[in-house]
Amino acid sequence: MAGFLRSIFQKLSNQADVDWDEVEAALVTADLGPRFAMETVESLKALGRKVTSEDVFDVAKRLIADRLPPHSPPPLPPSSDKPFVFLVVGVNGVGKTTSCAKLAHWLQGRGSPTVLAAADTFRAAATEQLQRWGTRLSIPVVTGPANSDPSSVCYNAHQQAIRDQARYLICDTAGRLHTRHNLMEELAKIRRTLAKQDPVAPHLTLLAVDATTGTNALQQARLFHQAAPLDGLIITKMDGSGKGGIAVSIFEQLGVPPRFIGTGEEPGDFEIFNKERFLEAML
Repeated sequence: MAGFLRSIFQKLSNQADVDWDEVEAALVTADLGPRFAMETVESLKALGRKVTSEDVFDVAKRLIADRLPPHSPPPLPPSSDKPFVFLVVGVNGVGKTTSCAKLAHWLQGRGSPTVLAAADTFRAAATEQLQRWGTRLSIPVVTGPANSDPSSVCYNAHQQAIRDQARYLICDTAGRLHTRHNLMEELAKIRRTLAKQDPVAPHLTLLAVDATTGTNALQQARLFHQAAPLDGLIITKMDGSGKGGIAVSIFEQLGVPPRFIGTGEEPGDFEIFNKERFLEAML
């Protein structure tokens, strides 16, 4: 949605009258959904006067802000001798594995030793990618044989994280959506396996979603939320043509808040969600 409100602002500033259909279509295209678009138009009409392009910008911005949570709290370090466990899910191609590496780098940069688990064992490239990131960032990566049980990789990684007194463990899981039943079973097994060594693990289950995906990301979120209740989103690819509006729709419809934002290709292009900065990037 990069600059979408400003583009509407510029387009309407040269018009004598507001084209309501044009405004509504622009908001829907920005992945904010038809319900948001209709409410924006109704709010503008309710002003009871001639509407300017500035009104469109201000009302839409306010309604977007109302639909986003405040700042995301940082993940708390473990209060015991057990590591804080992230379970990261998402379909292939959204930047899930890269986001795991960036999250690990973000945590280690704050003095928190972290372990990565390459639990996407059905895609050899995912394991190799995570290993390359681990080497580059000096972060240990626990792997398993190709096509091995992902839960066993998570279990071994959890063991290593406990043994090494790591503060965090990040499990990169498979992004397959071949059948809903298999997805649910696989994620449920990973969660049961992690709970064997710490009954409250995983502590946070995060869904990586591509900001450019649009409404497909909402469907992905629904499916994964059924398979493994989600605690938050990692919004990737907000640096290019990423719109970001899908984060608003997912939070409004599923109650799953954005927690982290990927803003580029480099390890440091990753930050905790901040509503003001997110709105600035969107607008």
